[in-house]
Amino acid sequence: MDLTTVLAHYDRQLRREAPADPGTSMHRDATVVRQTGGPDDWNGVLWSALDDATADAAIAEQTRHFAARGLPYEWKVYTHDRPADLGDRLRAAGFVPEPPESLMVARTDDLATETALPEGVRLATVTGEEGVELLARVHAEVFGTPAAHLRHRLLTQLAQNPDALVMVVALAGEVPVSSARLELPAGTDFAGLWGGGTLPAWRGRGIYRALVARRARLAAARGFRYLQVDATDQSSPILTRLGFATLSTTTPYIRTP
Repeated sequence: MDLTTVLAHYDRQLRREAPADPGTSMHRDATVVRQTGGPDDWNGVLWSALDDATADAAIAEQTRHFAARGLPYEWKVYTHDRPADLGDRLRAAGFVPEPPESLMVARTDDLATETALPEGVRLATVTGEEGVELLARVHAEVFGTPAAHLRHRLLTQLAQNPDALVMVVALAGEVPVSSARLELPAGTDFAGLWGGGTLPAWRGRGIYRALVARRARLAAARGFRYLQVDATDQSSPILTRLGFATLSTTTPYIRTP
């Protein structure tokens, strides 16, 4: 892959021209793209084109917008964003950074689409409210956080744009031990890997790799050229071995009204 070209396509398709999540609205101007929804939706800034002279005013404007609605919001900052001290300016404005993640991409045609699973484990594509509950259950156990926001977003997406979401669960017998989802934004080259998590007792057995392979096959069948993922330090080594390359690093900056 020509990583510079792929990053330019990513910035255009999934940041500057990103489709709005179901139930939200997107504001776009020459300097900022932001999404606004309700308290359980993702609210924040996806893209910005700022400089030393415009950054502070833009930060203040976005904060006024979300504060007027009583909403916390996220500003996703990438290492190639400008100005170079954007993160410092956000911290000075009351934002709190979360751990950085690696933006990783692979061509779907380059990825293995079949891997071995532990004995007694199978992958199931799940649907509807029951499928959402399985993903939410695994999410809460793996990440130790409430899954109310995730449940709301998945149910909204299934109601309004079901073709853009695939949910996959790894089952040991009938017990969910790992889960992940594949998001398929129309009109883009990039399918997204999201929410991959495995219960501690089942890690290191190839389940995460199998979930990536299953979603790669599904994305390729739908005509998507690339898979992209915001990878934690835990998953990025696995993804590197599978053939993913790092395009950038992204840090979520959170501001609560």
